[in-house]
Amino acid sequence: MTELLTRSETDSLGTLDVPAGAYWGIHTLRAQENFPISVRKVGDYPDLVIALGQVKRAAARANVDLGVLDPGIGRAIDRACAELIEGMWHDQFVVGVIQGGAGTSTNMNANEVIANRALELLGMPRGDYATVSPIDHVNRSQSTNDVYPTAVKIAMIHALKHMLDEHRMLGEAFRTKSAEFANVVKVGRTQLQDAVPMTLGQEFGGFSTTLQEDRDRLEETIPWLCEVNLGATAIGTGITADPRYADAVRRQLADISGLPIATAPDLVEATSDTGVFMTLSGLLKRTAVKLSKICNDLRLLSSGPQAGFGEINLPPRQAGSSIMPGKVNPVIPEVFNQIAFTVMGADLTVSMAAEAGQLQLNAFEPVIAHSILQSIDWMTRGMRTLRVNCVDGITANESHLAESVARNVGVVTALSPHIGYAAASSLAHSALATGKSIAELVIAADLMSAEQVAEALSPRRLSGLS
Repeated sequence: MTELLTRSETDSLGTLDVPAGAYWGIHTLRAQENFPISVRKVGDYPDLVIALGQVKRAAARANVDLGVLDPGIGRAIDRACAELIEGMWHDQFVVGVIQGGAGTSTNMNANEVIANRALELLGMPRGDYATVSPIDHVNRSQSTNDVYPTAVKIAMIHALKHMLDEHRMLGEAFRTKSAEFANVVKVGRTQLQDAVPMTLGQEFGGFSTTLQEDRDRLEETIPWLCEVNLGATAIGTGITADPRYADAVRRQLADISGLPIATAPDLVEATSDTGVFMTLSGLLKRTAVKLSKICNDLRLLSSGPQAGFGEINLPPRQAGSSIMPGKVNPVIPEVFNQIAFTVMGADLTVSMAAEAGQLQLNAFEPVIAHSILQSIDWMTRGMRTLRVNCVDGITANESHLAESVARNVGVVTALSPHIGYAAASSLAHSALATGKSIAELVIAADLMSAEQVAEALSPRRLSGLS
C-alpha cells in the first residue's frame, strides 16, 4: 500500500498533516473534520469561487498600491486569483457549504489555495507560509466578515444574470406560442368553471407578461447587491486596515468584476445586515411560485388526453408508467413544481437565518448563501428544461377547442349586447337542456343572422381585440 505523502502545518490549535498535493491547508482540514454535513462543497458553486478570487485579487492590488504588501508577493497572489477567476483550482475548495463560523472556513480555504498557488508561481514549495502567508498576505486588511458577504453578493449577481438570461428566453418562448395560438379560440375558466371565450394566444401571452414582471423586479436587486462592506474588517470599524483601504479596494473590485461596486455608507450596519438577501430570496420565491402556477396550468390544460381538458399537447418526454402501456406524464412541469417547492422552503430558511443574527454579525450567512445560490441554480436549470423540453414543443388541440367553444354556453355572453340579457339567459338554459349550440339557437330564434353570429363569435371579437 502506497503511503500518502503529507506536509505538516501548524495553527493556534496545534499541528496536523495535510496531503502534500493539496493547495488547501490546516484550516481547511479542520473544517472538513468539523463539518461533514453537506455533500455540496464550496467548489460546487463556481460563481462563489470566482467571486472569492475577484475579492482577493482586489485586496492584493489595493494593498500593493497602499504600500502594505510587497509588490512581488502581490503579483503572485494576483496571478493565483486570476487562475481562480478563469476556472482553475475549483476542486480545491473542499469545505462543505454548510459550516459554522460565519464563513470563516470558506475564507480560509480561499486564502490557503491562493497562498499555495502563489508559492508555486514563485518557485517555492506549498506550505512555505513564511514566504506567502494565507493570513498575513492573502488576507491582509481583511476579515471573513467583510470578504465572505462581499463574495457572496458578487456570486449571486453572476448567478442571477445567468438565471435572468434563461428567464428571458422562457418568456420569449411563451410569447412565441402566444403568436402561434393567436386565433385559437377556447373557453376561459374561473374557479375551474366555464367563464367566457378567449384565445389560447391570450392565455400564453399572460404567461409571458407575468414572467416579464418578475424579471423586472429581480433585475432591481442587482444594484442593491453591489453595495458591499469590504473594508469593514471584523465588525465595521475597519480595524487592521489602512484608512484608505476601503475606497482603494472598492475601486479595484469594481474594475475586476465590471460591476458598479459601492461601499456601504454605514459599515457597522452593513456587516450585520442581511436585508438584501431576504429581498432577493423573496423575489426568487415569488418567481418560483408564479412559474409553478403556470406549470399547474400546463398540466391541467394538457390533462387527459381523453378524460381531461385535452386543450394542449405537451411534447412526450418519456414513458409514464411501468404498468399502464402508452401513458405519458407531464414530467417537465412536474419537475419545475418540485423546484418551486424547494425554493419556497429555502426562502423560509433565509428568513429564519436572517432573524437569528446577533449583535454585530450574522453567523448564519453560509446557509443563506447556500439556500439562495442553490435556488438560483435549480431555477436556471429548471427554466431551461421547461423551455427546451416542454414549451417549445407545445401544440394546440384545435379541433377539440373549436368543438368545446361551439357547445359552450359561455359564448352567449358575447351575444347578450345584441339580444339582451334575458334572451341570452333563456338561450343558455336551452343550450344546456338540449345540447344544441348557442349559435344554432340564436339563429333558429331569428334573433341574429348567421353572418351576425359569425362576426360576434369571431376570434377577434371573443378575445376583445376588436
